[in-house]
Amino acid sequence: MSYPGYPPTGYPPFPGYPPAGQESSFPPPGQYPYPSGFPPMGGGAYPPAPSGGYPGAGGYPASGGYPAPGGYPGAPQPGGAPSYPGVPPGQGYGAPPSGAGFSGYPQPPAQTYGGGPAQVPLPGGFPGGQMPSQYPGGQAPYPSQPAAVTQGTQGTIQPAASFDALRDAEILRKAMKGFGTDEQAIVDIVASRSNDQRQKIKAAFKTMYGKDLIKDLKSELSGNMEELILALFMPPTYYDAWSLRNAMQGAGTQERVLIEILCTRTNQEIREIVRCYQSEFGRDLEKDIKSDTSGHFERLLVSMCQGNRDENQSVNHQMAQDDAQRLYQAGEGRLGTDESCFNMILATRSFPQLKATMEAYSRMSNRDLLSSVGREFSGYVESGLKTILQCALNRPAFFAERLYYSMKGAGTDDSTLVRIVVSRSEIDLVQIKQMFTQMYQKTLGTMIASDTSGDYRKLLLAIVGQ
Repeated sequence: MSYPGYPPTGYPPFPGYPPAGQESSFPPPGQYPYPSGFPPMGGGAYPPAPSGGYPGAGGYPASGGYPAPGGYPGAPQPGGAPSYPGVPPGQGYGAPPSGAGFSGYPQPPAQTYGGGPAQVPLPGGFPGGQMPSQYPGGQAPYPSQPAAVTQGTQGTIQPAASFDALRDAEILRKAMKGFGTDEQAIVDIVASRSNDQRQKIKAAFKTMYGKDLIKDLKSELSGNMEELILALFMPPTYYDAWSLRNAMQGAGTQERVLIEILCTRTNQEIREIVRCYQSEFGRDLEKDIKSDTSGHFERLLVSMCQGNRDENQSVNHQMAQDDAQRLYQAGEGRLGTDESCFNMILATRSFPQLKATMEAYSRMSNRDLLSSVGREFSGYVESGLKTILQCALNRPAFFAERLYYSMKGAGTDDSTLVRIVVSRSEIDLVQIKQMFTQMYQKTLGTMIASDTSGDYRKLLLAIVGQ
């Protein structure tokens, strides 16, 4: 399904991506400090996420939902390459820097998404300096002032400096004891500790009281607040694996969740998710994907599961030229579509390489690769391929857009809101907030505040850093 006037101007550039070879030793089965108090995978205590996450369950947001012309700051203008700032390759991207490992959990090496400051192209880059006016809600896609995009990427949650797990465990116990629950005390602690510190609080709680903190929290909380707190207490890899399992359980599959996780994580993250899925749920992720999806979408997800994308930072411009030519001949340049050619290139090339391929494609064909994918594919495989390309251009902008559509219109897709806010809170939520303001002329905090309520709202805003 194609979108009228897909942005000729794509996402703004984003600095460096992970170097190859960041492997980590994963704990042997059973060493995850989880499922003891977790929703059994059968009846889950979590509310089912609305299927189809985005409006217009068939593909990406129903047409018109995507930013119309001029949507994503920064992709090539048809017919001419934009001047991308030279971004030096960085150390790469991964889990947030963290303290000592905990109870058999591997802590990935501290990393940053490297590179110098990303400069965001401004409306001056539009043809004739004009800013297109057609945009969802009639807004321009970004602010007239440059949003200074911070160097590298950073999360909104940093480890607390004077951290004492025993003291925190005691405060949480007091908050849940007696009549009523002191939610504010829970919010204050949970939102200002890193995931690694939360794992230590969980262990301290069990040591001190012989009780499972998660079970206690579940008995005190309910609904969205419960989902959010439980997500915050899951180790990141377990949370991704749990979300995938949850998306494929029971009747129907939440394809959007599979795309959001499998098409955006680094090789190391994907390999750890696959191992965790096996050790915690005793299941093979690839087999589950095969039994829950089909056709070209299934092939794309199986490719993603391998965690085998090239992660070399240097760009081969000749290869970008050749790939652009092959993609054109596999799609726009013929009758019908050679899907396997798109799958092969989008599943194997590094993100910086794909970005160069998109630029070469628009120079060569006067078309934007994202909109060509929209014309050649439809449904979930279209969404998956677009997600990969959007991550190559600007990963934070992809998540900003997912957050926007989780709250836009009637009702809120709380599972998506919780999943993105929690899983990016120690990686790149600062940049996601900046892109959000730039793309939608309002802050992420404002939109969350108007879409949620009570302690759930308080905790979300505390994580987002509002």
